[in-house]
Amino acid sequence: MIRSYAQSLQRSRAARSDSRRPDSFRLRGREWTLLPDVFAPPYTTSTDAAMELLGFHEDHQPARTGSFLEIGCGTGVIAVSAALGGCERVLATDINPLAVRNTALNAQRHRVADRVCAQQSDLFDALDPQARFDTVYWHSNFVLAPSDYRYTSLHEQAYVDPGYAAHRRYLDQAPLWTTEGGRVLLHFSNRGDLARLYALADETERALSVVRSMHVEEGRDTIEYLLIEIARRDASSPRPQRASAATGNRQGS
Repeated sequence: MIRSYAQSLQRSRAARSDSRRPDSFRLRGREWTLLPDVFAPPYTTSTDAAMELLGFHEDHQPARTGSFLEIGCGTGVIAVSAALGGCERVLATDINPLAVRNTALNAQRHRVADRVCAQQSDLFDALDPQARFDTVYWHSNFVLAPSDYRYTSLHEQAYVDPGYAAHRRYLDQAPLWTTEGGRVLLHFSNRGDLARLYALADETERALSVVRSMHVEEGRDTIEYLLIEIARRDASSPRPQRASAATGNRQGS
């Protein structure tokens, strides 16, 4: 089995069109609203793994307090959990307007709408240029698609990234949006192309370090999820040793 963007797109279409697709789901001890055409956590282990890697257990311990920016918020599980865990200001963005609405609904559902603002944006494009955050986080669409692939729906954008154009932009721009001492985090997987990610880090003069990782069984596959920290690279510092995702067969997200 090989890494397959086509299989990821098939998973996207199946999750989008499933007649049994729920309008709500349970994750980490809470109920969450799910709108049509929004990335659906019930169809993948990725969101639950992200919650584990960030430390958002059922007692909702946050990655850190302060302000939190989530790129690609989807249903808003991460953004709402950040607020529940103690973050005073959370901005959740997504290119999909339905995901923005979904996040707002879940913020209302869990009574943190006063701390969670949901906004439509393509990565950082629509943000206030003066805004800065203690934590910047993206649960990325980590499966690499050919650079000439054209999306057929907004839903697909949560699954694959053509040419890793969005990943390159995130590596380049995300550290510019942090407060002094702030962190940039990326949720990634061995379903993605880690070597390509490191090559892009070299191009953008960023240093990558794996903060946490975990393995999850999904069907016949063992998926490794990674929480990666991104930092500006000091030209005088040594090049960091590259982490390796789990070896073996890979497929799309």
